[in-house]
Amino acid sequence: MTDIKNYIENHKDRFINELIELLKLPSISADPTFRKDVLRTADAVQESLIHAGCDHVEICETPGYPIVYGEKIINPSLPTVLVYGHYDVQPADPLDLWDSPAFDPVIKKTDLHPDEGAIFARGACDDKGQMYMHIKALEYMTSTGNLPCNVKLMIEGEEEVGSESLGWFVQRNQEKLANDVILISDTGMISNTQPSITTGLRGLSYVEVEITGPNRDLHSGLYGGAVANPINILTKMIASLHDKNNRIAIPGFYDKVEELSAEERAEMAKAPFSLAAYKSALDINDIYGEKGYTTNERNSIRPTLDVNGIWGGYTGEGAKTVIPSKAHAKISMRLVPNQDWHEITALFTQYFKSIAPDSVEVKVSPHHGGQGYVTPIDSIGYKAAAKAYKDTFGVIPIPQRSGGSITIVSLFEDELNSKTILMGFGLDSDAIHSPNEHFGIFNYLKGIETIPLFYKYFTELSE
Repeated sequence: MTDIKNYIENHKDRFINELIELLKLPSISADPTFRKDVLRTADAVQESLIHAGCDHVEICETPGYPIVYGEKIINPSLPTVLVYGHYDVQPADPLDLWDSPAFDPVIKKTDLHPDEGAIFARGACDDKGQMYMHIKALEYMTSTGNLPCNVKLMIEGEEEVGSESLGWFVQRNQEKLANDVILISDTGMISNTQPSITTGLRGLSYVEVEITGPNRDLHSGLYGGAVANPINILTKMIASLHDKNNRIAIPGFYDKVEELSAEERAEMAKAPFSLAAYKSALDINDIYGEKGYTTNERNSIRPTLDVNGIWGGYTGEGAKTVIPSKAHAKISMRLVPNQDWHEITALFTQYFKSIAPDSVEVKVSPHHGGQGYVTPIDSIGYKAAAKAYKDTFGVIPIPQRSGGSITIVSLFEDELNSKTILMGFGLDSDAIHSPNEHFGIFNYLKGIETIPLFYKYFTELSE
């Protein structure tokens, strides 16, 4: 595949412009207002798979948003790689914190991307940019005769809202999706000079809570001090979810948490990390978290509980002196392998209701969740990915556990009996899920260069 660099250089401008056009589509799966845009994005992905050389492409209807499926089968006796990605994106709010409109992509140079710059847009890294790398890599392989094995692609539109329809689809299409390895780029790497392969993901339990006090909003002068204020109660309840060492206080929460050995923690510590740079990048004076663990351990091998949003009462301009009838919060718990998200959701619900005073009513509504995942580093898939990164970056990638969740990975192993390889090309600084999300041009093109080598080495190692 010595001509891949030339191919990328010759088509670089087109590759970038095509991604920019895809990023203009506001495919926000969480907001029904954008339903037509999500469906338009599915159509655009279908067209790109056809152009990339797939022999069969279809938009598969589900109870929710459709899944775009494509395949190129060159020889049934050869290995088959199943590529997963998603075309939906997070909401862009708060819009006023973006330096440029979220769906009007622009290329700007940054400290980490001083040469070719980065594309700023919602979905640039998560996951349109990384998903589209696979489509362009496939285009290269089919157009130059360098596809060494079979490939299937499954691109969904509900990842950002829990992938509920994906489970429905996978269970009904096991033969169609049969494969030897699953390849996903929806994670990151340590830096542009030190690649890494994600070998672990945290699970997720996501809930919404509602505290109800009086049957209507009340005048805070006439009723203040005499009835429970749901916002006051909610904040006290949230504060009690962690102890003084920042451990989660829910009984039974840590019962199945895996404690890594000192040797494993020492291996993790070999990854380059600057605490000063970390704090500087986030503009914080100090770090914060569970006592007894490093920053990189807190955000990868330890479970967490965070309030993602909280509201109630009057939040408009000026003053309105009310005791609200209700207060709400959205809470996510990132889980480590062995923690079952259904069990954790039940433990949270039981505990949260138990700490509420009799003066309010509590409602806990589970939204979605998924299991954590750990992939072995002695598999053919991991070895193929490591060789591919070594070829294009010139250094051996470091295995690294991620703090993020891709809840469908455990689903794939259960339903398709397949291991997943997580070849991410984003950086922690890419601001996914935040204003000013971006993806480096270097990273985008490097992904297109590296992915075909994974196919090459996976095929060779499978012989």
